[in-house]
Amino acid sequence: MNVKVSRKAHFNAAHRLFRKDWDDKTNMAVFGKCSNPNYHGHNYELIVSVTGPIDKETGFVMDLKVLKDLIREKVEDVFDHKNLNLEVPEFKEVNPTAENIAVVIWTKLREHISPDKELEVVLYETPRNFVTYRG
Repeated sequence: MNVKVSRKAHFNAAHRLFRKDWDDKTNMAVFGKCSNPNYHGHNYELIVSVTGPIDKETGFVMDLKVLKDLIREKVEDVFDHKNLNLEVPEFKEVNPTAENIAVVIWTKLREHISPDKELEVVLYETPRNFVTYRG
């Protein structure tokens, strides 16, 4: 029997959607106001879920305190109040779209979660725009 446990988190970050190999007109046509050269920000909401069997000794799928600390160290401390394009190495050459941010978060967490467990990241860029990544 598998059970999914989840932890919510939050971070604020700025970014600019653009491609260096495109001119400003093309970037604006594709990314609109999200390509503002002065950047823009979001109040991101994050839900990280781990699915697996319940451990018979602890009763946990995963200790949520461990998951909380992992999210704080690997995501919140790295992304919160940062300019993703300029301050987060993973986005030096990768466009920080919500999709790419979710994949980076999943990758940062995956190596710290038992391989017999499934990992899912849901990232809300706005209350109505969100992405889900399961690897």
